[in-house]
Amino acid sequence: MAPKKAKKKEGASSNVFSMFEQSQIQEFKEAFTIMDQNRDGFIDKNDLRDTFAALGRLNVGNDELDEMLKEAPGPINFTVFLTMFGEKLKGTDPEETILNAFKIFDPEGKGILRGDEIKYHLMSQADKFSEAEVNQMFTNFPLDVAGNLDYKNLCYVITHGEDKEQE
Repeated sequence: MAPKKAKKKEGASSNVFSMFEQSQIQEFKEAFTIMDQNRDGFIDKNDLRDTFAALGRLNVGNDELDEMLKEAPGPINFTVFLTMFGEKLKGTDPEETILNAFKIFDPEGKGILRGDEIKYHLMSQADKFSEAEVNQMFTNFPLDVAGNLDYKNLCYVITHGEDKEQE
């Protein structure tokens, strides 16, 4: 029975690594290393406090740190850290689903939408965006010189975490 357990454990840890591309895993590893201030291979309460301090937030309460640590099933090593990110990202729709939503506004399938049109729809339909939220989106995903949003690249970034053009 022990070999089965070992095999199962190996499969469980390899699954989390298969959820991400190698470049993403490397970025998570860099973030983990930055947060692991005492370099013991685990993120603990003091590491979190130090990370917040490095970001300029000095008065983080013990209760808030305890709540954050309770989200993990145990001590936070890199595999647990990666698993927690994987669980958070599970709610993200597949790239194709997001692309199909944008294609409703792009019947010719050009891959771009007029910025003013998408702004109108975001601010007037369903879960309405505020002007500030739309402007923030355009700051993070700027319109091209013609005032168009490259929604195919936006969908890629939403689901993969980095700009296609940078690869």
